[in-house]
Amino acid sequence: MRRYAAPMEGITGYVYRNAHHRVFGGVDRYFTPFLSPGKKRGLRSRELNDVLPEHNEGVPVVPQILTNDWEDFLHTAEILREFGYEEVNLNLGCPSGTVAAKKRGAGFLGYPEELDLFLGRIFDGTDMGISVKTRIGVERPEEFERLLAIYRKYPLRELIVHPRVLRDGYGNTPNLPAFLQALEDSPFPVCYNGDLFSREAAREFSRCFPQAERIMFGRGLIADAGLAEGLAAEERGERDPGMTAERFREFHGEILRGYCQIMSGDRNVLFKMKELWFYMLRLFPDSESYGKKIRKADTVAEYSLWVEKLLREREILPQAPEIALPFSFKIG
Repeated sequence: MRRYAAPMEGITGYVYRNAHHRVFGGVDRYFTPFLSPGKKRGLRSRELNDVLPEHNEGVPVVPQILTNDWEDFLHTAEILREFGYEEVNLNLGCPSGTVAAKKRGAGFLGYPEELDLFLGRIFDGTDMGISVKTRIGVERPEEFERLLAIYRKYPLRELIVHPRVLRDGYGNTPNLPAFLQALEDSPFPVCYNGDLFSREAAREFSRCFPQAERIMFGRGLIADAGLAEGLAAEERGERDPGMTAERFREFHGEILRGYCQIMSGDRNVLFKMKELWFYMLRLFPDSESYGKKIRKADTVAEYSLWVEKLLREREILPQAPEIALPFSFKIG
């Protein structure tokens, strides 16, 4: 099984990726938060920093591009080629209202003829590998049949399927028959993405879809940084290392130091760190009072004090607790 780390805007930038890869690993590919190119310009400084080779040494990274303009896509792909990247990923899955309203991300799925033309242009315009991360439609799952027929026309490096429609956001339940359709009827590799929050969920998925060889983790991996590592160890017949206070302290400390080095002002650093705690606090049972202190901290010094106090005074779970999924991976 190949395990991927999903892009999460504002969270999984190069500081996070480097720390995760060094301390935990278990991830075969990290997909960057999307690059959003504009007309006749290069990448923004933030985007450029995230994909610079010197910021990703030794980390298996695939840059993701969000656009509906084939010329912008090819221009950005060429920049990335010059940096040494051999593959780029097209974002057709972002459900953000502001993104979709501009006919980008999952919003582009509502214009299949234009999407078909766009894909034809980009595959004709570069010999770089191109993968696609997609939802299954805008309003109805039935839209996926037409979209999948379009994808099959092109030599995708792989198709990553988040089997929800745009209007679902992250609600409702993944449409597993749609994923199975892509898995069984595609000439290219297909990866599953959606609601894999724990080791048990990943194991259940593999039991129900033994033919699936690729899975992508998003929120579950942020909540439990050892998730992919533990599954990789199990696959090799080795012991799951699990999470410990020492490993968490090392991982957290590396991220904090990284942000302190590249950002000015405690406020900006803390904004980034507090985003992580929305997910990571699940590793600490009965610790909401500490979480409130961490979220209310105004300085890095105060914040660090409360994080260390939490690590000293509260148990840390070896893995995030199971979440009762509102659906079964079994079909039928």
